[in-house]
Amino acid sequence: MPKMKSNSSVRKRFRMNKNGVIKRGRQYRSHIMTKKSSKRKMALRKGATVAKADQPRISKAIEV
Repeated sequence: MPKMKSNSSVRKRFRMNKNGVIKRGRQYRSHIMTKKSSKRKMALRKGATVAKADQPRISKAIEV
């Protein structure tokens, strides 16, 4: 039987923390940045964590 592959797109979008928490990037920062305030753009640079309800599904897609 062939090996199971992890979902490559998920691996690029999410990172596992050393504590087991999954980190993600912010949305709304790819284009049309001119109308967004500097304060808003600065806040979008920071990462965020995945909701607890989504963690099992994402971790399964990362680690397969």
